[in-house]
Amino acid sequence: MEPTSVALGLPTVRKSWPETGLDVAELQRNGFEPLPFTEFLLKIHSRCNLACDYCYIYEMADQSWREQPKAMRREVFDDALRTIADHVRRFGPPAVSLVFFGGEPLMAGHADLEYFASQARAALEPITAVNLALQTNGVLLDDEFLRICDDWDIGITVSLDGDERSHDRHRRDRRGAGSYSRVAAALEKLRIGDRRHLLNGLLCVIDLANDPLQAYEGLLAFQPPKVNFEIPLGNWTTPPPGLSADPGATPYADWLIPIFDRWYGAPQLDTRIRMFENIMDLILGGTVESEVWGLGPTRIAVIETDGSVAQIDDLKATFSGATKLPSGQRNPLDQAMLVPEIVARQIGADALSDTCRACSIHTVCGGGHYVTRYRAGDGFRNPSVYCADLAKLIRHIESRMRADVATALHG
Repeated sequence: MEPTSVALGLPTVRKSWPETGLDVAELQRNGFEPLPFTEFLLKIHSRCNLACDYCYIYEMADQSWREQPKAMRREVFDDALRTIADHVRRFGPPAVSLVFFGGEPLMAGHADLEYFASQARAALEPITAVNLALQTNGVLLDDEFLRICDDWDIGITVSLDGDERSHDRHRRDRRGAGSYSRVAAALEKLRIGDRRHLLNGLLCVIDLANDPLQAYEGLLAFQPPKVNFEIPLGNWTTPPPGLSADPGATPYADWLIPIFDRWYGAPQLDTRIRMFENIMDLILGGTVESEVWGLGPTRIAVIETDGSVAQIDDLKATFSGATKLPSGQRNPLDQAMLVPEIVARQIGADALSDTCRACSIHTVCGGGHYVTRYRAGDGFRNPSVYCADLAKLIRHIESRMRADVATALHG
């Protein structure tokens, strides 16, 4: 029997903002209307076949994965679809995304993945447009999985941390062996003929120990249509690796800026980089759908392998129980829309600290990824632990854009 979070001796965290201090009823009286969920992360398997030492699910504060069934049963999945369908019928979004997630979702097996995909389309396509996606470490991605993804139009995002040396520094299996060769083999399968359209992109977690341009070139070797760089999910209580107490230190900006300059200055576009594109769009006054950048509302819900509705897994990096939502008699998705922890991520600048609201670039950085604002004792109404890094990166990108505009105008 696996230990529970209580048996593990995890600390009990006292309530803090937004669980306390955010009056949802008052917001509603002043005109706030919560937005329905449009992206659903379905955790079809809660375990993983790798043992990445930076994983926010298995290696950080929240160990609730131990209490979850290993795999989502078909009847649980069907119930989840009914819950989603009911929510969608009630609020009528024009499109929704379902992401098969984990753990490692491919551990669910071929038969269950095909069942889940077919049932999702059958249940939801009569109601709204449906985008199916899969987030995987790629190790198990064989021809049969690719056939299923092709038949049911499932876009695939693969986790890859760069070249072999960069990737294998952390992304190892339980025997300590690196996973790069297996991931690379899977990506080569995706590059063959009519399978290329299945690759949505690559997800790379930043490691300051890796050379940024070497890691970037390692990603480009697979000709991805998109790349997303992810900053480690540190916070004020559990600082990210390599971030010193010096408030002026900007190691993550210093890692990203050479990649931006290489990407931005390339004679032709090598790939799309979500982080940089989002920053540029926001600098120009646009809006983006992002969990990390800008002030747009979050509309993501997680459904665990036991069928319970939860907040995004990123919160597991903060404290034990951070993703849990209250249960009740209503549709749990409808109910979650009015929970302070969800509402806080839909009210834009009103969720930011005074320091952030006074900053000239808060509409671009959005106060930083919500998770990175956490401090034990006072919750999430703080500047991001990456504040200095975000400011340096944004201002560097803005300066490059301004220089190009000036050159275009004045020659």
